[in-house]
Amino acid sequence: MAGFLKLILAFLPWIAFLVIAHGSLLRLKVGLVVGLVISLAMGIGRIHRGIILWAGLMFFVTAGVAVIGFDNSWVIRFMGVLASGTLAVATWISVLAGRPFTMAYARQHVDQALWSSPEFIRSNLVISSVWGASFSLNTVLAIGKVYQVGMPSMAYEAINYAVLIGTAAFTSWYSSRLRQRRIKAQLHS
Repeated sequence: MAGFLKLILAFLPWIAFLVIAHGSLLRLKVGLVVGLVISLAMGIGRIHRGIILWAGLMFFVTAGVAVIGFDNSWVIRFMGVLASGTLAVATWISVLAGRPFTMAYARQHVDQALWSSPEFIRSNLVISSVWGASFSLNTVLAIGKVYQVGMPSMAYEAINYAVLIGTAAFTSWYSSRLRQRRIKAQLHS
């Protein structure tokens, strides 16, 4: 359960933005500022790290300038696509670079001797790839929502939340499963 809460904490700027930033232009602007402030505070406090931190900072600053500074209607309209797309791109870059973003968080729970092991890297590639697929799917859903394809807006949001919750649950389950396997292997050796 502690791992699940740390995972939620890692995405706190994005969660705050998601909760705050819909329903009005004022809420969108407040959500962007709150997301940026939380990202900065977590980065300075070394709670948040790696490519997801930098992607968040880039997104909140860029979108903030476009929305707060220029009232850019295109950015406002495609905000969901841009948010999910930023997370998807950052995640896939980390996977393709062989440094999956989840490694920065997993290292807090794994003995340093395992950090360069193929199993550790592979498990983080799996988890980050699932997150990448989740963010990619949510980007497609956000495009569908903008163009009102096939479903009402609330259905897109419900599916979006379900995908994120399902991915968080998978991450927690998979990490726990790997930990149990490692403990079993240590007991048998």
